[in-house]
Amino acid sequence: MNIDTITKQIKVASKKMPADIVIKNAKIIDVFNGGIFQMDAAITDGYFAGFGEFEGREVIDAEGQYMAPSFIDSHVHIESSMVPPSEFAKVVIPHGVTTVITDPHEIANVSGSEGIQFMLDDAKETPLDFHFMLPSSVPATPFETSGAELQASDLQPLLKDPQVLGLGEVMDYASLRDAAPDLLEKIVQTIKRGGSIDGHLAGLDEEAVDLYSSAGVQTDHECTTPQEAFTRLQRGMYVSFREGSAAKNLLALLPAVTEKNARRCLFCTDDKHVDDLINEGSIDHHIRLAITSGLDPLTAIQMATLNAAECYGLKHKGAIAPGYIADFLLFEDLYDLKVTQVFKEGKKVASHGTFHKEIQHIAKTKKITNSVHIPELSKEQLRIPMNTSQKGNVIKINKNQLITDHLIEKVEVESGYFQSSVQNDQLKLVVVERHSRTGNIGLGIVKGMGMKKGAMATTIAHDSHNIIAVGTNDEDLIKAIKHIRDIGGGMTLFNEGKHLTSLPLSIAGLMSDQGYKKVAQQLTEIHKALAHLGFKKDFNPFHTLSFLALPVIPSLKLTDKGLYSTKEAKHIPVSL
Repeated sequence: MNIDTITKQIKVASKKMPADIVIKNAKIIDVFNGGIFQMDAAITDGYFAGFGEFEGREVIDAEGQYMAPSFIDSHVHIESSMVPPSEFAKVVIPHGVTTVITDPHEIANVSGSEGIQFMLDDAKETPLDFHFMLPSSVPATPFETSGAELQASDLQPLLKDPQVLGLGEVMDYASLRDAAPDLLEKIVQTIKRGGSIDGHLAGLDEEAVDLYSSAGVQTDHECTTPQEAFTRLQRGMYVSFREGSAAKNLLALLPAVTEKNARRCLFCTDDKHVDDLINEGSIDHHIRLAITSGLDPLTAIQMATLNAAECYGLKHKGAIAPGYIADFLLFEDLYDLKVTQVFKEGKKVASHGTFHKEIQHIAKTKKITNSVHIPELSKEQLRIPMNTSQKGNVIKINKNQLITDHLIEKVEVESGYFQSSVQNDQLKLVVVERHSRTGNIGLGIVKGMGMKKGAMATTIAHDSHNIIAVGTNDEDLIKAIKHIRDIGGGMTLFNEGKHLTSLPLSIAGLMSDQGYKKVAQQLTEIHKALAHLGFKKDFNPFHTLSFLALPVIPSLKLTDKGLYSTKEAKHIPVSL
């Protein structure tokens, strides 16, 4: 705001001049008191100016609908939608989301500062407010090979960007525990600029929570139980309740919400595919789930708006009140919230699921689009030697969760090497380094995929985003991996040596440049092909696969350097 804007606000509030816009006949959600009231809402220069009876140059009749602040996604990786910010905005705005707190560490792990700058630039010309948290851990750990490394000195210039709010999820617990100088420098330079700091405390105990809180970390989105949420709230953190494509924790965490602590609870999607965003929704989906499970609707809306705004210091967002930005939405049913209209700074940007604006895309550099570099592969390189015990360390997936179990099981062996077994649901898992032609290949065994034939591969492999593949046989595995190289990154499926379908992701091997509708169409084809390989629809196999390479989440994961145990904090052999 400037003097002229405040002067107009005062004149409109005192009814000395008409408002730009007046919203009439709306049931206004009061997120401060947890109530509902009916008055005219006056808007001038994109801000609410007052309530009562007003004249306006434009009058919008809400026709008795509810009027709420638009929603804030408190933690999201845009790259996981598989479209860039300019396309992401078109998808989530019709669902009532006009502000997101985003961490571009996915593309940063592939393309470094250049990748972050691409995201900042592509986000600028949209009506969605993108607030960026700079990646704190690139690479996420020293136990894998990423495409870039970002030191505190690399982040310092980016902290000056007005789109940047602070430091993204601190996931390298070992470096924080050991007070690694560069990580502490990232934290300190963020604090000096008044920025926020996000956490990533998957599977960590109370002592670790104390450590994170002491270091200035303010949030966590990795809780899976009410007790974990309670512990973080007790230590003064905000807790983001996550519901994405792979990790679905919201319903399990809701019992932690009480009348006394609800103001410290937020909603986030974290990682959600574009087709799920289209079909299911974004934060509006969280609200519907929470209400269906018994949470008060006004509390759910408060969590999706004011709480997130206050957590990240967005002083003029998250409420319908004088002096607040006029970002709001209309809907008809308080207990089945379906957004009918969305307004950004008082102007309608979407209605009944349709986005109304044009958005310009920015040019992509060669470094962003030429990101898959691997040597030739042979079957010999995919062999997993087994000892005479025929027992191995096995990754056990948990459907709709990121945490895996560490199993020790007897496996099938032929000529001294592991053989995938559909009957035992023990399949070969492969991670191929794709950034620097190191030739690194990590091999492991995974249980719980439920795959009956063929192979699947993708360059989405959190967080270093090497190629990860799983299959029932080596022939299909090699063909899938090579095809991913040939299309410049993406997702693909093979069976009996034949290519079934693919989704090319030319932007860093993470995002498509073909628009969200095309991506959604290609994902539909992928889901059909997955059914042919024996997958059921009770979890997202590609999204689950992409997190099997993330060594900061318990218990057993696979990187390009081998099988990694989070409990032992080291790589371990497959065979016992």
